[in-house]
Amino acid sequence: MKARVAVAYSGGRDSTALLHATLKAAADQGVEVFALHVHHGLSPHADAWEEGARRQCERWARRGMPVQFASTRLATCPAPGDSVEAWARQQRYQALREMAIQHRVAAVLLAHHRRDQAETFLLQALRSAGVAGLSGMPAAIERDGITWLRPWLGISRESIEAYVRHYRLGHVDDESNDDTRFARNRLRHDVWPALTSAFPQAEAALADAAAWAQDAAACLGELAAIDLADMASERGLDLHRWASLAPARRSNVLRAWLRSCTGRVASASLVTRLMNELSPKRPLRWPMEEGALRAYRGTLAYQPARVTASVPCERESTLGVRRAGRVALPGWGGVLEVARIKEGGVPLAWLAHMELRGRSGGERFQAGIGRPPRSLKKQYQAACVPAWEREGPLFYSGGQLVYVPGLGIDARVIALPGQPQVLLRWLPSLKEG
Repeated sequence: MKARVAVAYSGGRDSTALLHATLKAAADQGVEVFALHVHHGLSPHADAWEEGARRQCERWARRGMPVQFASTRLATCPAPGDSVEAWARQQRYQALREMAIQHRVAAVLLAHHRRDQAETFLLQALRSAGVAGLSGMPAAIERDGITWLRPWLGISRESIEAYVRHYRLGHVDDESNDDTRFARNRLRHDVWPALTSAFPQAEAALADAAAWAQDAAACLGELAAIDLADMASERGLDLHRWASLAPARRSNVLRAWLRSCTGRVASASLVTRLMNELSPKRPLRWPMEEGALRAYRGTLAYQPARVTASVPCERESTLGVRRAGRVALPGWGGVLEVARIKEGGVPLAWLAHMELRGRSGGERFQAGIGRPPRSLKKQYQAACVPAWEREGPLFYSGGQLVYVPGLGIDARVIALPGQPQVLLRWLPSLKEG
């Protein structure tokens, strides 16, 4: 199969120029090019744009250029109150990714250029963005199995306009680009002419500033990784070690840890509040949109919101496990994760016939070999396990307690060397999204 690459092709000036340049380069290298078009359904001209893009690709194909056209129409529309710009951007990338996967393309080229980068830097600065936001758009990034490439980030808009004139490339003009209700359009029409009149090198200077911010963000990311390796665990963030850092470093590692927990960038207001209120000595709770943060006995933990079943399920009372994997237990509101391990686990044979019970009082757990069994309450207190990590079923085999959420495997059932054994972990069901 020939090598393949894709170009996000709207039919506008920039993407038309990029597609044409890519086809000229690909023709000499035996590379197949896919022009991926997304029909947003936002403009009355969207049908005509799609058809025009299709016909342009057909004309180029007849001239021997290695191009195939593919398009998709968005099936949704922005909800009331949503940012149309943000919605369109998110849906466009999702649609491009799906088309790339469908056509077995691993890389998608995007036509962003130097002025786009300069505008992004300015917009992010006006939104009080941190270093990551000021970094603007990366030249290359792998996300969700697709590599996104922006080969023209260092090319000026004037150069692209000259390319279009030289090859007499027809293209469409999106009327929404003149709508100054959108922040980027206001910047382009109302601010940019005055800015470049006063500072002719603004485009290059701001794009260079974004590149410097990218370097700074990469360094901060590496520093955060070093700090997290020393103070983050499955249970949470060690606040004693965190508090020993200088303020700027505390803020940096806190942002990185929050992003690792939630999958999104934390708001500046949340980080500021945590910096002011967090203490290794005080138990506190901060509600969030998709869960909560809890500080307890020197550890900051993220607790995602639980799923509330639409139809109540009866709690499972028995369970048989014969291999590694995950077992859903909707009645208990979670999943049992079973992972192979070489030592310190429970014999797999113990899990073939298990009983699941709730706490009733009087249960005793042995935390380590040679230690005396103690009540669950005392073991939880000794291990500093917060109340929200104590939820879930107790797992028994043959009347013997095997596993307790928050505490782990009872030492009385630890496997002998050489036995097939597994590690157990209880995962509460969480909200999706």
